[in-house]
Amino acid sequence: MQKASATESAVSINPAIATQNIKLLVVDIDGTIAGHDNSISSPVKEAIAAAQAKGIQVAIATGRMYCSALRFHQEIGSNLPLIAYQGAWIQEPVSQDIHHHLAVSRTISEQLLDYLEQPSLRNILSIHFYINDKLYVRELSKDTQAYAQRSGINPIAVGDLRTVLDWEPTKILALCEDTDVINQLLENLRRQYTPSQLYLTKSVATFFEAAHPQVNKGAAVSYLAEQILGLQPENVMTIGDNFNDVEMLEYAGIGVAMGNAPPEVKAKAQWVAPSVAEDGVAVAIAKFLLS
Repeated sequence: MQKASATESAVSINPAIATQNIKLLVVDIDGTIAGHDNSISSPVKEAIAAAQAKGIQVAIATGRMYCSALRFHQEIGSNLPLIAYQGAWIQEPVSQDIHHHLAVSRTISEQLLDYLEQPSLRNILSIHFYINDKLYVRELSKDTQAYAQRSGINPIAVGDLRTVLDWEPTKILALCEDTDVINQLLENLRRQYTPSQLYLTKSVATFFEAAHPQVNKGAAVSYLAEQILGLQPENVMTIGDNFNDVEMLEYAGIGVAMGNAPPEVKAKAQWVAPSVAEDGVAVAIAKFLLS
């Protein structure tokens, strides 16, 4: 099946066949089921409920912390494990069992911190270490405070982040409102680290993220579908809006990009939905799962 270009809104996917084949729907949170208001609209919730009523299971795959994503998981009534931290952390909310957890090694975490704290970057980046589902920061910058408010979490300021490296971070994030800085950071570090050493991505234009090399949403959705549910890629539909969603869009039988996604992400999808402001997830569900 051919991928959609950045401007195409449909590809030759037969909705009737999709309805028969899809058993699992996996959705991202920010920019996908939740927009700028940080909430899920009624049309999206109703569409998800309608898909579940047809026997299609629904899961969340997000770059957010587990504790930050949990309310969205509960709001859509999912009974599946929650995929958090780009897939580095997969946890069962009811039993609290952690199915899967991959962390960045202490050695590489220290190397990244040295790089991110060099004089040219230290005063323009907010650096976040995620350890044991808690957020540790050097200081409470304005960017960190805005992030924490949206995420509904309480960051812990520790001064020197090396003091918390008795535990290995699930994820490392560098936040900067200057997108050119983030793009350059990603480019530079991709030259320094191979994919076998680190998974490097952007979840939004202002977030640089680093995780264990085996981490990505595609691998996590594969684990959920094949190892836990006994499904195959053709039984899966995924919806996302950013670069950290590309792997799960490519994995699924139907990969849907949001209308607000960057052109490069749309190009990896098989169909491009309307934007999150236009309830694109509801439109995609109606087209492929409820026809």
